[in-house]
Amino acid sequence: MDIRRESTDRFVRWAALVGFPELCRSVGLDPGRLLADVGLHLAEPLDHDTWIPAPPVALVLERAAVASGCDDFAVRLNRWRRFSHLGPISLVLREEPDLRSALDLLIRYQRAYNGVIDLRLVETGDLATVHIRVDYGRPVPVRQPLDLTAASLMTTIRGLVSAAWEPRVVCFSHPAPADLTAFHRVFGSTLRFDHEFTGVVFSARDLDAATVTADPGFRPYARQLLQSLAAPRPVTVADEVGSLVEFLLPLGSCSLARVSRDLGVQPRTLHRRLAAEGQSFSAIVQATRVRLATHYLANERFTLTEVSGMLGFATPSAFSTWFRQHFGTSASDWRSRTRVPPAHDSATRVEAGRGG
Repeated sequence: MDIRRESTDRFVRWAALVGFPELCRSVGLDPGRLLADVGLHLAEPLDHDTWIPAPPVALVLERAAVASGCDDFAVRLNRWRRFSHLGPISLVLREEPDLRSALDLLIRYQRAYNGVIDLRLVETGDLATVHIRVDYGRPVPVRQPLDLTAASLMTTIRGLVSAAWEPRVVCFSHPAPADLTAFHRVFGSTLRFDHEFTGVVFSARDLDAATVTADPGFRPYARQLLQSLAAPRPVTVADEVGSLVEFLLPLGSCSLARVSRDLGVQPRTLHRRLAAEGQSFSAIVQATRVRLATHYLANERFTLTEVSGMLGFATPSAFSTWFRQHFGTSASDWRSRTRVPPAHDSATRVEAGRGG
């Protein structure tokens, strides 16, 4: 797989930039110039359901954060976020009976409202965690997009169960911002930075919390609306194998024999079932590594040697060779290119006399 052939395939809705013009102006930036610098055209009011290339959105958020000196820029954007900004799926989510079913729907249909996010719900004992990842298919800064997705998730959960809902802890893979005021306002008081993942951790009991928005009488209509959205792919054997591969890679025990054993089938049977889906075990391993490599490289707490181990490579040199073959560049160069390049100050500051 050559990641360069897929780099233009990621899109998001304009809703990802709700509040961007207003926040830019409030901190002395010109939103039109910032957007133009990354190839986007500002039209107000924004058409929230128009799909636009995703990488420029990530880049403009990071540039705005740097130019304004607000490393909490994306979290501040949450002031303008509404439940409805998820698009048509928000109407269906409102009618789900409890948080578990709503999150399941949000995750299964995530490509219907955003083309880069990858949400995963994991239950461990009495805790539930929604892991937040983003995949842009090319090296772009992801700190602000991750913060924005986490803030949107908080808005969604509170809109479904209670405005007073609080998680156990919210984790971020980046360092703490200089000012925690906006983070505390959006996420609560228990925050963890420089963590191995970005995500929201809460009591597993909360998954059974009834939604305050549901009206059983509307549920049949919500189901009809859901049918009009692009249906997610059914879970395949390849999906099950991919989940196991992701778990086993950092353990150094990812093999066809091990995955077959965990699935309770013979290796030849698993090979045959994957072939019937046009897949192979080796292709799934490679695709999983491609997806995880960019995720791990975006988190600077991991050294390249650690990333190599988490992807199941025996040596860092083997990882380096593999990475260059699949991405056309070195892992260190990819990582360096995810650091935001500065925008032109003269083009981003609001011109005198135009107001702030």
